[in-house]
Amino acid sequence: MEQHYMGIDVGSTATKAVVIDDAKNIVATKLCPTGFSGIDAAQRVADSYAQDGINVADIPVAATGYGRVSVPFADHVITEITCHGRGAAALFGADGIVIDVGGQDTKIIQVCNGSVKKFAMNDKCAAGTGKFLEVMANRMGVSQQNLSELARQGAPTTISCTCTVFAESEVISLIGQGRNRADIAQGVIESVVVRVVSLAAQVPGSPYFLTGGLCENEYIVERLSAHLHQPVTTLPQARYAGALGAALCARDRSKR
Repeated sequence: MEQHYMGIDVGSTATKAVVIDDAKNIVATKLCPTGFSGIDAAQRVADSYAQDGINVADIPVAATGYGRVSVPFADHVITEITCHGRGAAALFGADGIVIDVGGQDTKIIQVCNGSVKKFAMNDKCAAGTGKFLEVMANRMGVSQQNLSELARQGAPTTISCTCTVFAESEVISLIGQGRNRADIAQGVIESVVVRVVSLAAQVPGSPYFLTGGLCENEYIVERLSAHLHQPVTTLPQARYAGALGAALCARDRSKR
């Protein structure tokens, strides 16, 4: 019987899981909202895999992410930096600088010879993260995808506050002034991009790879590329980089 290995990345917003085989091929992926409880999200993933004939109790499992300690069936708990670096190297097949914009934090990871060499993370403020975009999109009454579509049409607008709470107040003020919604959206997206690029300056190198929940947001990829003066490469599967890295680590540890 073919051996499988699982990695689960319990993020603040979404939980991702990947099952690989002995040849490191991706067999199946799962994605669900984390919701209130990381334990509940992990169990939902396990139940979903059970319907596919994969019993998580029978295979090595490594957990990572914001809620990694809440996965009851994990054999190993591994840091996000290690897993995201390892997973990105496997997905993109090259060393470089990984940009991961998560719900609560943003990580910049330098990968060399498939391993993490250096990294930087933002502070505890949510500005420059997916949560910032979620809060602003909700304030403007649009989805995050619609926010980007609006931003593409907007004129340059400055959101100067670096704190999410104050930035939200700034957006409310701009709405009250009757500013064009597309212009406000442009300012919101640009605010996030500028913060990510500022963090990336701490870990110089190339090429750049984008992972995380924004990997399919074409406008953000374009703006990151423009500010970094280099193309930023991404893939739809890049949102699973952390989970893939965890699965690869589970495989490695089971071989020891």
